[in-house]
Amino acid sequence: MSSRTESIQSMAENYLMANYGQRTIALVRGQGVNVWDSDGRQYIDLLSGLGVNNLGHCHPKVVQAIQRQAETLLHVSNLYLIEPQAQLAKMLVENSPADKVFFCNSGAEAVEAALKMARRYSYDRYGGGRHKVIAMNNSFHGRTMGALSATGQKKYHKGFEPMLDGFIHTPINDLEALKNAVDDSVCAVLLEPVQGEGGIHPCENSFLQGVRQICDQRNLLLIFDEIQCGLGRAGHLFASEEAGVEPDGITLAKSLAGGAAIGALLAKNEPASALVAGTHAATFGGNPLSCAAGEAALHVILDEKLPQRSKEIGALFMGRLEDLHKKYPQHINEVRGRGLMIGVDLAFPAADVIAFLREKGYIAGPAGPNVLRFLPPLIIEENILDAVVELLDGFFAGRN
Repeated sequence: MSSRTESIQSMAENYLMANYGQRTIALVRGQGVNVWDSDGRQYIDLLSGLGVNNLGHCHPKVVQAIQRQAETLLHVSNLYLIEPQAQLAKMLVENSPADKVFFCNSGAEAVEAALKMARRYSYDRYGGGRHKVIAMNNSFHGRTMGALSATGQKKYHKGFEPMLDGFIHTPINDLEALKNAVDDSVCAVLLEPVQGEGGIHPCENSFLQGVRQICDQRNLLLIFDEIQCGLGRAGHLFASEEAGVEPDGITLAKSLAGGAAIGALLAKNEPASALVAGTHAATFGGNPLSCAAGEAALHVILDEKLPQRSKEIGALFMGRLEDLHKKYPQHINEVRGRGLMIGVDLAFPAADVIAFLREKGYIAGPAGPNVLRFLPPLIIEENILDAVVELLDGFFAGRN
């Protein structure tokens, strides 16, 4: 370990809260699919900063947009019109089922905005008492108290109880359970078309179509959390396109601004109309810098047809991982995912293979204790993924 790494680690241990656990490498530079640590070692990032760097690190068009905006205007309040904010909102509306956009700073904030919109819309239209939201078991929506209460994983709740009232959880891909959970107190359904932190579990197309039908029949809002699976990650610009389902609201964040901090709630006109002046706000939401980065990033995603590329190269990668599953059924339980959002369910802790890959110069991560998660940049080359499969083949062979 170099003196620079030791210095960074010492400062982190002395001055930062320990909520991220022990961290042993400091990443100090990134370019494309590569990152370098403070010791000068190069890694290939197969996690994309947890789904943020869909374009890779420091994409030149995003960097140029940030540089131009940084020397023009960094921040003004939302009491004024902000040109990059309006431009990014226009792009999102023109390429989604939504009519309006609210900008914030993170995925959790986007979920909070969606929850407030759903409750206020229901209150304005139907009166009080209709405030509950149905979310899925094994879901993850963020770590603020509202988003955490919507999250259907008890391990994230521990020590923070009681959770906020108003959430019902039902199993993914179980229409009957969801239908039975709906009563006159429910105003919305919130779900991830592909569950991320819960282990990479895609919703079946028939399930999403059935949920849309139930919501229409019972006058419920349908909100899709596409914070991790959206913007090309799952093989479409929006993961729900696979099922041909249009939601009433979509939450976005992570990759929306190519690495800059941003979140967004997209919504149809009717539910969006509930958020009138004074009902919700975010001081830094839709700031000029993040929106300029977002506009540049979205142009790259669309112009370079990255959702289609994700679908194609993801299918190849999953196929090769499926071959490993057949070859090593004693080590691999299942391969799941869509596009370049892939989970390998293992018969042992994922930490073992994550450490092995890091030693070989590849960064991957977990999605639960036994699930190896791959979220590579959408610009990843096929030969890199082939090399990963070859390494995994050797790893599993060594465990026989």
